[in-house]
Amino acid sequence: MMKKQSVEGRNQFSMLTIDDLVPKDHLVRKIDATIQFDFIYPIVESTYSTSGRPSINPVVLIKLVFIQYLFGIRSMRQTIKEVETNIAYRWFLGYSLEKRIPHFSTLGKNYVRRFRENTLFEDIFSHILEQTVKAGFVTEDNLYIDSTHIKANANKHKFAKEMTYSQAKAYQDELEDEINKERILIGKCLFTWNAESELNLPKISHSDPESGYYVWEREKQFAYSAHASCDDNGLF
Repeated sequence: MMKKQSVEGRNQFSMLTIDDLVPKDHLVRKIDATIQFDFIYPIVESTYSTSGRPSINPVVLIKLVFIQYLFGIRSMRQTIKEVETNIAYRWFLGYSLEKRIPHFSTLGKNYVRRFRENTLFEDIFSHILEQTVKAGFVTEDNLYIDSTHIKANANKHKFAKEMTYSQAKAYQDELEDEINKERILIGKCLFTWNAESELNLPKISHSDPESGYYVWEREKQFAYSAHASCDDNGLF
């Protein structure tokens, strides 16, 4: 017998907590039990004023980025939309069903004002990575590295050419120093790398000068080269 689904359940009242609605084996529970995020407060404390209105919890800002990358959400704007309706994400942030999720632009403003031109974000990332390694989430036995292009939001026809010189080999100075340290230890003379500089005329985008000019899939465009690595568990 065919049964029709009623929508009466939409208006049902139940005595439940958000914790009751998050599956016990959900990934956010495992992360919450393993990674302690309180270390973030002393790292970012110097970037906050001692007066003024209360700010958004800095741990929440980092957790939002954590959610975005962990679950492969394409943008912070979409991440905020997902968090608004996902009980597990709200539980991970410590937000109730009534509490308003920060606007996506808040993340961009904080990164520009607090994380730009310093190592705060790198310090936080390194600390989290260290905890995941100790917990066994990330292994160092095998690492897989690959790269791809990410198209820049730049007009490929609007650019300027700038004359620059580039060394024939990357990291020449660092490599030469390492070689000479070893040669000194074994009593050999210092090695000098006679690398010639090459004259280049790269195309510099007017709207996004940080991007590079690539030929990707037979199309010329400004883009970025994104590198990623993961372990045997697929964790980056």
